[in-house]
Amino acid sequence: MAADAAPSEIKNLEIYRLRELMPTSGQMVVKIVGTSETLETIASEFPYPWQRNRAIAIDFERWLQLSEPQRDLLFLREVCWLTGMRWFEPQWQQGVALLAAAVTAFELAQGDGVGAIAAGSLGGGAGWQWWQQRRSPEQQVNADRRGIAVAQRRGYDTVAAAGALLGGIEAIAVLDGNSGLSFIDQVRCQTLRGILNPLNQARKSS
Repeated sequence: MAADAAPSEIKNLEIYRLRELMPTSGQMVVKIVGTSETLETIASEFPYPWQRNRAIAIDFERWLQLSEPQRDLLFLREVCWLTGMRWFEPQWQQGVALLAAAVTAFELAQGDGVGAIAAGSLGGGAGWQWWQQRRSPEQQVNADRRGIAVAQRRGYDTVAAAGALLGGIEAIAVLDGNSGLSFIDQVRCQTLRGILNPLNQARKSS
């Protein structure tokens, strides 16, 4: 980007570059919003299944202080998190919740309040566990892995992609004025270091 370009032009060029970087599936549903009102350099709301369109909010004044590889990987993993949530894949909790809902309806139709309460409690517990899994650190780690996989299709190798994402997570914690990494970000960084260490050792021995 030209050093003398106006801030709005720089922002528009970066938005265009990021949109080109996105997978086609992301371009269909993800919108990039420039804002200085968010407390985070890059942020998005939890992707509920009924939301057709998702937005990624970026504070470009802070964002452009990151290196381009860091920006690429942070953005790609955010897109993958927004578009990769598997809400309706077959899982036992989902099956139990649906079965319990059917049993509850049947018991209510039969006038059996005790049976309905028991079935509803069972379904509620399974449904809550299924819901919590969607908000677990594992989902964040999976989004990191998917972001790295997309970056590899954009010309990055695994080491460069994982290193850029790791550096980006640590850098935005500083830019956002945080006293340290959150628990989830610590888990993500630990996982990324686990990816990097064997690959770096393999490079040194080759």
